[in-house]
Amino acid sequence: MGRIVARLGGIGFAALLLLVLLVVNVWLTPGRFQPSGWLLLLGLAAPLIGAAMASTPAILSGRGGIDVSVGPQMGLINAILIKVLVLDFGIAHPLVLVPAALLIGALIGAFNGFLTTVVRIQPIVATLGTYLILSGVTLTILPAPVGPAPVWLKSLAGPLAFLPLGAVALSWWFISRSAWYDQLMAVGSDDRAAFTAGVPVTGVRFFAYLLSGIYAGAAALMLSALIGSADPNVGPTYTLIAISAVALGGVSLAGGRGGLLGAAVGALDIFLLQNALTYFNISTFVLQIAYGSILVAAVVLTALQTRAVAARVQHV
Repeated sequence: MGRIVARLGGIGFAALLLLVLLVVNVWLTPGRFQPSGWLLLLGLAAPLIGAAMASTPAILSGRGGIDVSVGPQMGLINAILIKVLVLDFGIAHPLVLVPAALLIGALIGAFNGFLTTVVRIQPIVATLGTYLILSGVTLTILPAPVGPAPVWLKSLAGPLAFLPLGAVALSWWFISRSAWYDQLMAVGSDDRAAFTAGVPVTGVRFFAYLLSGIYAGAAALMLSALIGSADPNVGPTYTLIAISAVALGGVSLAGGRGGLLGAAVGALDIFLLQNALTYFNISTFVLQIAYGSILVAAVVLTALQTRAVAARVQHV
């Protein structure tokens, strides 16, 4: 039993589920899932994938580092880009909007990092406070949806959706080959042991939240591309779904194990599940039940995998 759990746990389980859900969706809606349309489907799934990726670094840093403010970050950045920069100031150039999204995300991430690593507030409490602040600011800036988004931005919801996702993935690929990545995993696994070994725990965790903020900025660009406007109510809906995707992708919510690839696969799983349930006209209430069940099942599976690995180590 332990070997089975260890093999199916983590990204292996998420990848197997992805294959099953892909087959189901191709069978239900073969026209929509033709290979020629996969890039368009990627554009539809991109904000969820981006939100899951943005949630991952903070979770990997351990100490219960679940950042529940990722969704509102996406919503606020979406409002600032479209309402303030594009409509109010007439600035629509990508060389302005893209850096602005990443910079705002970095500032919010730094704020979360300061609260959790310097002030040492529990991460879920600190980011919940940020969640409420950002939601209020977004509604102040943008009480109702407005638009449209620039044409170049809306094109990122189509075949060009791989560009922002690829940029995030490429940056993580470089990071995963740095010394900081090894320190992140060490801190997430056991921060006391990491501190004893000379790892700058505070700095490593702070940068994890900063990175989550930057990735949330990229996810906000994907969201703006998908909806083609600014909407104050859409961003926060991604928060809990993204965390479910991260857990489903084999990222340990305790920290120290997993990565962006697993989070992305978990997000694709949830996207395909949404599509299959929508085909049967399942209500949004049932979808919420499905998300909760996925999160619980993923956490249980991760716990069983951890126990199986620990048992094997003790046996050796």
